[in-house]
Amino acid sequence: MSTLHDVLVIGAGPTGLACAIDAQNLGLNVAIVDKGCLTNSLFHYPANMTFFTTPELLEIGNMPFSSPNQKPTRSEALEYYRKVSQHYNLDVRQYELVTAVTGVDGDFAVHTTDRFNRKLQHRARKLIVSTGYYDIPNKLDIPGESLPKVQHYYNEPHPYFAQDVVVIGGKNSAAIAALDLYRHGARVTLVHRGAELHRHIKYWIKPDIENRIKNGEVAAHFRTTVSLITEDTVTLETPAGPKVIPNQFVFALTGYQPDFAFIASMGIILDPANARCPIYNPDTLESNIPGLYVAGVVVAGERTNEVFIENGRFHGAVIAADLATKLKGTPITRPTAPEHTIAAE
Repeated sequence: MSTLHDVLVIGAGPTGLACAIDAQNLGLNVAIVDKGCLTNSLFHYPANMTFFTTPELLEIGNMPFSSPNQKPTRSEALEYYRKVSQHYNLDVRQYELVTAVTGVDGDFAVHTTDRFNRKLQHRARKLIVSTGYYDIPNKLDIPGESLPKVQHYYNEPHPYFAQDVVVIGGKNSAAIAALDLYRHGARVTLVHRGAELHRHIKYWIKPDIENRIKNGEVAAHFRTTVSLITEDTVTLETPAGPKVIPNQFVFALTGYQPDFAFIASMGIILDPANARCPIYNPDTLESNIPGLYVAGVVVAGERTNEVFIENGRFHGAVIAADLATKLKGTPITRPTAPEHTIAAE
């Protein structure tokens, strides 16, 4: 029979790691499972990405994040979270996909499969769900979206040199991708349904992309959507009518969402009147399922621009305060759950 952990965390992102550290600091036996690698979402960010925030706002576990840069890079963040995991000797089960959660408070069973489709099971008295949102892109639901030329994630520019590339979106990820592609020799067309670029684009990025558009170096279509993608073209629905342009690659950078189906499969109620936010106690982050907690961006439902590493990293302390009472029998002063503040993408 598998070991009965005190706490099992689903999701090994920064918030999940913070939750595990705070629970482990109580003397609890904690394990973490993730379908990908450690901080899987950060790993899949663009290779040369720079964070919008400062290093200290990404810190977890009271470990300093040292960086020579005012704004840390993706590579620096990955190294930092590896060091944190090593320092706390966290039990992270990487590359295990959670397929089902059964059981009740005090004895949950988390069923997983590994990379070779072997079935595994982990048991825990309490569960914390911190699965993020970056794995499920918002789809366009248009003909041609399933073509292999269409991608919902941007990594690096080299493969698109001298190619006609459409970037769909008007926020940070779209602006950054358009600039990177342009500067590495791609012929870039930016398509956005809004009247202008989003106001929350990083302050050092916004004037750059606006100037490239003004100079005609990046073609841009506002108040425009894509209605059809073929092997060689993209059809735009512009204010002046349909427009067909040549195209070899499409980056649909239109945002992402939590895995609502997975969250609901555990019995957690999603509030349709409140952006599909899970039902939870704001003082403890315990969901409507006793013993099952939510942390990180999943608490905000569809409002994925409210919770980031900067505020989600404090969810672990809120949950740990409740675990201290329920698993250790030691009442402690409860920290206040951080408010959800709207920030840039």
